Amino acid sequence: MDLEPLNAFISRSRSLPIYGDDPRNHEGQKIFSASAVYNGDKLQTYLYIIIRGEIYDSIFSDIQSNQHLSQSIGLLLGAVIFFFFVLLGLLRFLTLPLQKLSSSMRAFRIAGFEKSKLQLNDWPSAAHNEVHELGSAFNEMAEQINYQLAQLQSSDKQRRELLMHLSHDLRTPLASLQGYLETVKLKGRDLSEQQQQRFIDIAFKNASQLNKLVEQIFELAHLQDEQVTLNLESFPLGELLHDIAAKFSYKAGEKNISLSVQPEQCTFNVYSDIGKLERVLTNLLENAVRHTAENGKIIIKVSEQTVNQLKLQVIDNGSGINAAELAYVFDPRYRASNAVNDQKEHSGLGLAITHKLLSLLKSEIRVSSELGHGTTFSFNLNRCR
Repeated sequence: MDLEPLNAFISRSRSLPIYGDDPRNHEGQKIFSASAVYNGDKLQTYLYIIIRGEIYDSIFSDIQSNQHLSQSIGLLLGAVIFFFFVLLGLLRFLTLPLQKLSSSMRAFRIAGFEKSKLQLNDWPSAAHNEVHELGSAFNEMAEQINYQLAQLQSSDKQRRELLMHLSHDLRTPLASLQGYLETVKLKGRDLSEQQQQRFIDIAFKNASQLNKLVEQIFELAHLQDEQVTLNLESFPLGELLHDIAAKFSYKAGEKNISLSVQPEQCTFNVYSDIGKLERVLTNLLENAVRHTAENGKIIIKVSEQTVNQLKLQVIDNGSGINAAELAYVFDPRYRASNAVNDQKEHSGLGLAITHKLLSLLKSEIRVSSELGHGTTFSFNLNRCR
């Protein structure tokens, strides 16, 4: 054994603890206690005692192992708890937008699908976040639903108002028809043959007017529902204009009205629905003939607007329209303050039908007028070259 630690311990020349050789383990050192043994004045030997023996080491090692195990278990339990809270936070982060979207949908349903009654959540634009994209799509859907509901409500309101305003136009010829038929039925024997024929002619005229009005009401409703198929094709515009002018030559001739197409040699080709365009021009010419006085003039004028478009005008020098009423001439309920009561079969729906037909043809009708000096209706057509 190395005696240096023993001498240092006995002489107290070094501070404690001092480690000495372990007799049972030559590779290790332990704390010890030692004392010199003398025989008289002569050093005989040393008493050397290991303070911490094998049993102590074994117990201490077990305790240290248990402590390490407890620490490991504690660390593992702490890691599990930490992971649980992290997972809970992550789950909350992921489900919060879904809860927000679900709350918006529930509020939208409770509000009767009326967006004006609630404030929808704003969703940031994030292409990588599917929930945000879904929220944005829901907001767009809510906007579209409200727009369509507003359109339906507006359309329904307009139809009710239209039927209310047209009820008088329906009632007048119907009452007249019924009155003359009742007269013929009750007093037929007392009426002369000429009187009976006149009453029947008047009743037939009112029946025709009533039939035409009903047809126009159904036509306008059909157009407003956009249940119309367009048959677009290329055709020479001049042939159509001269055919329509010939169709109205008799009515115009009754009032000595000059009806012409300018230029007379119209060689333009257009791409449109010939049936719808004929209906438009028919309505405009009926209106022009009705509001043009005797010896008046009506012109169907074609001019080049752009390289790809033509401008078509129906010009008359008739009674004209008050400037304050120009904005309402295409309203189905509108009837001008200076409307002509010519006892002819017309219902006032022609311009509304014309406006809707041109809208379907992707064209806009325009009107300019001066009271007492005439009116001009114009619109554009796609040109074929």
